[in-house]
Amino acid sequence: MIIVEQGKVVEVCAEPGEFTYDTSSEPSIFSGPLGEGIKKTFATVGKRFTYGGDTAKDQRIYYFNTKELIDNKFGTPNPIPFRVVDSKIGLDVDVSVRCSGVYSYKIADPLLFYTNVCGNVEQEYTRDELDGQLKTEFISALQPAFGRLSDLEMRPNQIVTHNTELEEAMNSALSAKWGELRGLKVVSIALGSVTLPEEDAEMIKQAQRTAIMKDPTMAAATLVGAQADAMKAAASNEAGAMTGFMGMGMAMNAGGGMNAQNLFAMGQQQQQQAAPAPAAAADGWKCSCGATVSGKFCPNCGTKKPEPVQAGAWKCKCGATATGKFCPECGSPKPADTDGWQCSCGTVNKGKFCSNCGTKKPAGVPQYRCDKCGWEPEDPKNPPKFCPECGDPFDDGDITN
Repeated sequence: MIIVEQGKVVEVCAEPGEFTYDTSSEPSIFSGPLGEGIKKTFATVGKRFTYGGDTAKDQRIYYFNTKELIDNKFGTPNPIPFRVVDSKIGLDVDVSVRCSGVYSYKIADPLLFYTNVCGNVEQEYTRDELDGQLKTEFISALQPAFGRLSDLEMRPNQIVTHNTELEEAMNSALSAKWGELRGLKVVSIALGSVTLPEEDAEMIKQAQRTAIMKDPTMAAATLVGAQADAMKAAASNEAGAMTGFMGMGMAMNAGGGMNAQNLFAMGQQQQQQAAPAPAAAADGWKCSCGATVSGKFCPNCGTKKPEPVQAGAWKCKCGATATGKFCPECGSPKPADTDGWQCSCGTVNKGKFCSNCGTKKPAGVPQYRCDKCGWEPEDPKNPPKFCPECGDPFDDGDITN
């Protein structure tokens, strides 16, 4: 409710309940003491005769319906340009769309609405007097609103599922004419349908089909399907199956030699290039205590990481590792490889009897030497569980006698 005096809004009330307005702008004969007050009252009554019996001041009360005004139908008489953007397939084209639906609005600022729309009406101002103008402005605002939606790479068939974004875009487009001038606001929009001409819809579908062929694997699958259909058609050729297959072969040769096998290979190569490189394997080593270590010392027993064993390396009695015929530290010669047992006559044998004198191989305590790196324990009869140089476990294959 607003109170207007002399064409100027002097009071606004938006709260329910009783409201009392009194500015004492017109004296009453029933208020105030007699004497000077009654003289002013009769003077005012005398003035009314000069205004045809009415008061000299015009006071009016207007009530506004601030509820949502629903069921305002609209439709686009002419197509609206809409830009279709899809960065995934490189599509950027302009199409024409038509749409229809309903919208609702409400008076958000009664003072603006009274000042610029319905000021000083005699009785009432109904929506019928304004709906035609609002509908025309609403339809004209659809084009900039659709432009904002196309910037979000939204397709025409997706507009009906994004009513909230459309309402925000419409309020932004109508803010000057509706919000700032008339005090109106769009509350909701419900689109019934958004349609495209058949040629525009087919153009978008064809662009999507073409984009699929950028993947060599999809192109190969399409080619295989086309070849299968061609074989079926060739087999049912009225001029004979051979004639049909000859024509199919000429068409395949005209394709530049590209076949499905090549396309599948290209797709597999692209997938391999896109796959992340596997992580490098850790440079670990096995300690004699059984732990797997990646550093220079075992965190379990403190054993130092053994040096890599070179081909032909042997362990000297001084503790140095040599690769030649003599030890580089003490000059001792490399011990002869004895893969058998030495008889009392001096002959080295591999069997159970001496090949020189026939003596039987003695049944002594087995002695060990690492068969991987040649390392010999200080006590050949009591070796450790694992070779301290290469980590190889001692077993029957390391027995030397």
